Amino acid sequence: MEMACPNIKTLPEDCVSTILSLTTPQDACKMLLVSPAVRSAAESDTVWDRFLPCDCLDIVARSDIPLKFSSKKELFFILSDSILIDGGNKAFALEKSSGLKSYILSARELSILYSNEQNSWSWKSIPNSRFAEVAELKTAGRLEIQGTIRTRILSPNTTYGAYLLIKISDRAFGLDSIPCETSIIASDRVLDTNTTYLREPDNKKQQLENLFYRNRMQMLKERVNKGDEKLPSKKKDGWLEIELGEFSVSESDEVVTMSLMETKGHQLKGGLIIQGIEVRPKY
Repeated sequence: MEMACPNIKTLPEDCVSTILSLTTPQDACKMLLVSPAVRSAAESDTVWDRFLPCDCLDIVARSDIPLKFSSKKELFFILSDSILIDGGNKAFALEKSSGLKSYILSARELSILYSNEQNSWSWKSIPNSRFAEVAELKTAGRLEIQGTIRTRILSPNTTYGAYLLIKISDRAFGLDSIPCETSIIASDRVLDTNTTYLREPDNKKQQLENLFYRNRMQMLKERVNKGDEKLPSKKKDGWLEIELGEFSVSESDEVVTMSLMETKGHQLKGGLIIQGIEVRPKY
């Protein structure tokens, strides 16, 4: 004989809260519409404390502006909208659907070759950037961009992707000639490598160049179409992102180094704008 399943609306509120704390933020939000009694349970600190990371108070203390909240649910949604921390050099956010952590390291947090040389890079403010400053490449023959993050500050048992956030200025040059190498390294172990182009080859430019150049660009496009190389993809906010690779967070604490380099061609290039490196969960 099958046992009858009790209606969740008939259970005590603390019992409902405990059940919902074992689900996801997305599920808890859906339960807000069931009934006033279930809504009260779904809004309780018992539920939303479970969805907040254990170091959330430390993150709140590192916020650039004081955060005001009256409940754990309110704090969760403040953090899910992204906040600036550590003097405005990093952005932190929680995934609304899962509560998993993500970070953006600003350009100031990265190691960029020649970034302090005025003839090579400039630091400026531009609209639609998450941070006060971005780095814009004036001219250089080499690119070396590197960022690091410790796995202990990320969500455990989660696979993360690292993405370089860029724009291409109207006066850019030399960014579509030589492929860049990307890599993810943790504790001297190479976890992921690939090649990418900073921008798609310009067909109009190809028509003005010699036959050798056109053939080389055609080969590039064919390799991109086959998946041998990657190209930047456009985000909803208008920025472009280049996937640097992925890594998994285990129980041990490791330093993950994420990098993009172009050091072989010595082709002069300029017009690359760097906002930072985003580290977010992959599904």
